[in-house]
Amino acid sequence: MDSTLTARRIARCKRLVLGTPAYFDRAGTPSTPSELSKHQAVVYLQGEGSIWSFRRESSELAVTVQSRLLVTAAEGVRAAVLADAGLTIASEWMFSPELRSGAVRAVLSEWSLPTLDLWAVLPTGRAATAKARAFVDFFERTFNA
Repeated sequence: MDSTLTARRIARCKRLVLGTPAYFDRAGTPSTPSELSKHQAVVYLQGEGSIWSFRRESSELAVTVQSRLLVTAAEGVRAAVLADAGLTIASEWMFSPELRSGAVRAVLSEWSLPTLDLWAVLPTGRAATAKARAFVDFFERTFNA
């Protein structure tokens, strides 16, 4: 790592298995992670890929999902899920408005997924501009509210 840079974790994001009510009406709602292998998944290639890992208490379970759609951009994941193409794993904030409105539902909430850490990388000391520091502070407050 470059010693002129400082990394600061600004948020730890909860991740969820998400889909639209229309998708779940058509394909059924999974009640266990192992049932995900029967579903179509929208796989974000920047994430965990086709193997999704779950934890509940002391149990861990890895499931290989089927996907006819592999996506390389978060916008593509959103578009595919909202078009009822399948379910996905995403950070809660990525679908926040849709979760509030009911356009997207979270399932398997009794199981947890690995969290996603968001980091800010800035020049060390006074080299970071006041605007950059203010933006990172704002971002941190917003995500942790």
